[in-house]
Amino acid sequence: MKLLCSLLIIFPVVSSAQKFTISGHIKEGSSGESLIGATAYHSKSSSGTSANTHGFYSITLPRDSVAILYSYVGFDHQMVKLLLRQDTVLNINLISSTMLDEVVVNASKADAVHEINQMSAVSVPIEQIKSLPAFMGEVDVMRILQLMPGVGGGSEGSTGLYVRGGGPDQNLILLDGVPVYNASHLFGFFSVFNADALNHVELIKGGFPARYGGRLSSVIDINMKDGNMKKIKGEGSIGLIASKITLEGPILKDKTSFLVSARRTYIDILAQPFFKKFGEGNRAGYYFYDLNFKLNHIINPKNRLYLSNYMGDDKGYGKSEDFYVNNNSRTDWKDNSGLRWGNIITAARWNHIISPKLFANFTGTFSRYRFELFNRYEETITTPNLPIEKTNYRVSYTSGIRDWAAKADFDFLPNPNHYIRFGGSMIDHRFSPGVLAFRSNVESDTTVGATITYAKEFDLYAEDDWKIGSKLKVNLGIHASAFLVDGRLYKSLQPRFSTRYLLSDDFSLKASYSTMTQFIHLLTNAGLGLPTDLWVPSTARVKPQQSWQAAVGLAKTYKSMYEISLEGYYKDMRNLIEYEDGASYFDLDEDWQDKIAMNGKGESYGMEWLFQKKTGHITGWVGYTLSWTNRQFASLNFGNKYPYKYDNRHDVNVALSHAWNDRMDFSMAWVFSTGNAITLPTATYQPANFDQNYFGYYGDGVQYYASRNNYRMKSYHRLDLSFSWWKNKKWGQRKWTVGIYNAYNRLNPFFMDLSYDNNGNKKFVQYSLFPIIPSFTYSFKF
Repeated sequence: MKLLCSLLIIFPVVSSAQKFTISGHIKEGSSGESLIGATAYHSKSSSGTSANTHGFYSITLPRDSVAILYSYVGFDHQMVKLLLRQDTVLNINLISSTMLDEVVVNASKADAVHEINQMSAVSVPIEQIKSLPAFMGEVDVMRILQLMPGVGGGSEGSTGLYVRGGGPDQNLILLDGVPVYNASHLFGFFSVFNADALNHVELIKGGFPARYGGRLSSVIDINMKDGNMKKIKGEGSIGLIASKITLEGPILKDKTSFLVSARRTYIDILAQPFFKKFGEGNRAGYYFYDLNFKLNHIINPKNRLYLSNYMGDDKGYGKSEDFYVNNNSRTDWKDNSGLRWGNIITAARWNHIISPKLFANFTGTFSRYRFELFNRYEETITTPNLPIEKTNYRVSYTSGIRDWAAKADFDFLPNPNHYIRFGGSMIDHRFSPGVLAFRSNVESDTTVGATITYAKEFDLYAEDDWKIGSKLKVNLGIHASAFLVDGRLYKSLQPRFSTRYLLSDDFSLKASYSTMTQFIHLLTNAGLGLPTDLWVPSTARVKPQQSWQAAVGLAKTYKSMYEISLEGYYKDMRNLIEYEDGASYFDLDEDWQDKIAMNGKGESYGMEWLFQKKTGHITGWVGYTLSWTNRQFASLNFGNKYPYKYDNRHDVNVALSHAWNDRMDFSMAWVFSTGNAITLPTATYQPANFDQNYFGYYGDGVQYYASRNNYRMKSYHRLDLSFSWWKNKKWGQRKWTVGIYNAYNRLNPFFMDLSYDNNGNKKFVQYSLFPIIPSFTYSFKF
């Protein structure tokens, strides 16, 4: 608390007796939905502010006749003129632009890229996310973020994000302010986020504001819709592999609203006919589901309550049953095995306007991620004149992480030159890094594996977005955190700084520096985002991950239609961990700390360029990334530096949408990336007792690897297309979408392996995953 008080004293606060404050909420006129990041701009003083996560804004101006311009992407601007003589509450309802169906993004000076202080950040409107091509017809937020410079997608088909050389565990993924630990369905091919339930998506790659902490590489801040306050609305879709529906509306008009959204795949149902040929007693399948729910209640103009919840599960299973007869006895058996994993995320929030200049948000959250691999077996032996014998056992492997958290956040806007944020939080962690349990009715129960670890994480932060004169803006902040585990207390003080200097009215220079500390780690066997990956804490032996990142860039807006940005960055990472060669999460006789390489170093540096067209019938962007990413561990690769698996030298992304008219649109996305680094053997040695006559051509011998990630797979490139047409009906709107994934059928590498040709000669073989895949989706709104 002393630290916060000191910081608030340092940050200048200017007041004047002849100044008054205009405050309120900026909402969507037709639904009452908060417009996060909407701007209020006063041109006379060249000052403005933006709405926070809850739509609240505040701007203090001299007593006078004032004209405020309110704007938001995809909405018509609204000019409000008034005589400012006292503090005024002014709630603004913006109307969706008539060009919204064409996915036109309108920009004003207040929200142009050269004006924004934050660098290395991108926000994509939900409507634009929905308009771009979707894998198998399923709109996915994470796939769209992969199209941004500095963001790698990992392996073929994956929704994983590898931001500026970081790993998937280094992304802070927030859903309504709650961390999401596993954001993947279907082994990484889909994310857990249903776009129909979302209001706002923002990605931050660097220059992190002090209010965020706990990860090294990025923040993906995702907010659900609050629910329509005016009328019942719904939308949904039926696709090749999944269907979904979203309903929202008022419980009490303009007072209480709800939102519920559900999605489920039916891969298991479609696959059943293929399993019948293996016998009636055999079944197998896979499915996932999502369920989002939210309540929003306005107590009075100064107080609002929210309750939001997400539940999702993946389940793959195989079932078989049969019987056999031996002499006079009959044995019936059943076997059921599979795996399942999923998240439960809950948040309760209270917004309170303390004064026109001070806004508070209090939040309590619960988050749980759990993975289970299981096998159940039942056997019944029936013999005449003898008691029935029953045997059953269950084997399960489980891992996961559970959090309870509380936090308080405050926004203080003393005048247009300062936007001060401060607050703190506490998280109670429980880590279950992997436990194998055996239960049986004939043997004693057995449990082996890692022990459950409890830890507590604390943080305090303060930051000031400060405008100095007419050209310079800076964001100064500090994030203080601590982690208590097994009697060991880790402490960290992380300064943050970013600045923007106007070189001209539409051209600016930006720079940032930030340090980050991460107290949790993800142990992964592969780059697929498999649910077997283990979340583990820092311990007395395993230090927290740390990084610092510096960036400098240029940003220009041209004719309010085009935006161009160029950034160069360098990121240094310390205390990374990774499995030792040959180690596995199934080595349950060893503690996970004995199976890892510790105190690893990482570096990533490069250049990112982004060109966007934000208005007109054709909108979209072109991005290019040139980067280098390396890792170094004392116990791996002979202690030498080696390229990270996702060290992709060149990365090109093109995303375009074209609105032909008010009933049809077309979109495309093309990606190119240098191939992933891969470790392949350079020689094979036969052991002294090798018997050629016994092994033939296929005796592999001992493979020698000269270095880690010593080869590159082929370059990755792919074209996706989408065409939609819709029609307005009396009840609402129906829409058909035809999509093509990998339109020119590029056989992109998924992994490589050592194999043999027909003559027994060794060769490396590339395996591909997805050929050209068409999709059809029917969607509707009412």
